[in-house]
Amino acid sequence: MTRAELIQQIALRFPHLTTQDVDLAVRSILDKISETMSAGNKIEIRGFGSFSLNYRPPRKGRNPKSGATVMVPAKYAPRFKPGLELRERVDYLNAKAR
Repeated sequence: MTRAELIQQIALRFPHLTTQDVDLAVRSILDKISETMSAGNKIEIRGFGSFSLNYRPPRKGRNPKSGATVMVPAKYAPRFKPGLELRERVDYLNAKAR
């Protein structure tokens, strides 16, 4: 699902909200998540999951074209850990599909 599809689905579910209002709300939520993670903080949405940063130390890599060894610098990568309610819903759907 894309952001546009999410906005459309929410607007259909709540007809008293305009598409522009839903778009503003979704963008605001995603912007706040990005700002908080950029500041190095963790975000937890109960029942859905948590977003955090995972430190990846520097390592030696290989250039696939030349085969030369290169140093890959350390970096932080975003990480999402699903909450219990989300995991249970996904497990239920998987069991139902079988």
